[in-house]
Amino acid sequence: MAAAPQSETQREVVDSIAPPQRGEFRLQTERVEKLAGRLQSAGDPEIRATALDLVQSVVELHGAALQRLVDSLLKTPAGEQALSEALENDLVSSMLLLHNLHPDDIETRVLRGIEKARPYLKSHGGDVDLAGVRDGIVHLRLHGTCGSCPGSSITLKNAVEDALFEVAPDIVEIVSENAAAPKQSGPQLVTIK
Repeated sequence: MAAAPQSETQREVVDSIAPPQRGEFRLQTERVEKLAGRLQSAGDPEIRATALDLVQSVVELHGAALQRLVDSLLKTPAGEQALSEALENDLVSSMLLLHNLHPDDIETRVLRGIEKARPYLKSHGGDVDLAGVRDGIVHLRLHGTCGSCPGSSITLKNAVEDALFEVAPDIVEIVSENAAAPKQSGPQLVTIK
């Protein structure tokens, strides 16, 4: 049976809830926060309370469904592999974090992000190591220099931050504990704050 044609309003609603593409999770989160803020400032307290209750109920329903899905996947090696592959998607990973269902701790996810950023950093004469994670604050050691491009320190800082926030959006802060670099000409890597 063919689907009924959508009205303009239905298309707008569908477009507004379309799943975000890779890297867009932060934008979608900001959108949700703005909508929640608008809901909080709604004039009628009864409507506001009902709407907030509805949102909370939907979140709890999604959390319960995700819990069952994760539990089911973890029962078999093939399911574990499927979950591992799904976790490479930042939206899936972030949703599991939101519901406290992500199987990897923050340090494991940060290490994964560092490995994603490392080839780019090395191509610019730099490297990074994890010094530790404490209370959601990631401590990094940046190494090396890059004398070939003037804006490299900002680019490298952004590359590391993007890679880490993609795999661990629950990071509170990223700070660096710069390692002593051999004396070379050219600018040093910038501290990430």
